[in-house]
Amino acid sequence: MAIYDTEEEQLEQLKKWWASNNTALIAGVFGAIILVASFNAWQGYKLEQRSQASDLYQNLLDASASGNLESAETLAGKLSSQYDTTVYSHYAALELAKIKVTKGDIDAAKAIFETEIRNADIELQHLSRLRLIQLLLETKQYEQGLKLIAEVDPSKAEGFSANYDELQGDLYLGLERYDEARNAYQSAIRSGQATPLVQFKLDDLTTSALIKP
Repeated sequence: MAIYDTEEEQLEQLKKWWASNNTALIAGVFGAIILVASFNAWQGYKLEQRSQASDLYQNLLDASASGNLESAETLAGKLSSQYDTTVYSHYAALELAKIKVTKGDIDAAKAIFETEIRNADIELQHLSRLRLIQLLLETKQYEQGLKLIAEVDPSKAEGFSANYDELQGDLYLGLERYDEARNAYQSAIRSGQATPLVQFKLDDLTTSALIKP
């Protein structure tokens, strides 16, 4: 009988506990359900955004490749304003900079690259900086290009060091600072990441030095 009384007491205690806590428990369960549903909805929204941005970016590339630059600029603007939380907005910015160069608007292209260097993720920052340095090289702004390279933290440039070294060599070559250009090309080659073109540049520089009167 004692066991029965104990079980009854336990059951009674359980009923009292449930009466006191059922509202909070139910609210907690519903809260968890709402939280999970909200998270799933947000994930679905983000996935849909990425999908739409990807499609727009492909349209942008197609328009640019076909020479429809006005349409490409419009698409780039749409990606920047409506899908600015996706990586495609940054890709679009780089394509827009390329379009600006094609149209001869060098200052606009430089401004785009500078914005991306400040705001993009680390990989796109390097890509934007490299393209800006290439633009400075093509417009014979050699010292400005060297300054941009000097600002790069080598410890954060893994995977891009050979690109920076090669461009540094090109910039020194433009300034006719041949020894420094040679050192930069050799550094790129030592990294093991240089393209065969770097060796060609180094060989050409060495040959030119040998035949120079």
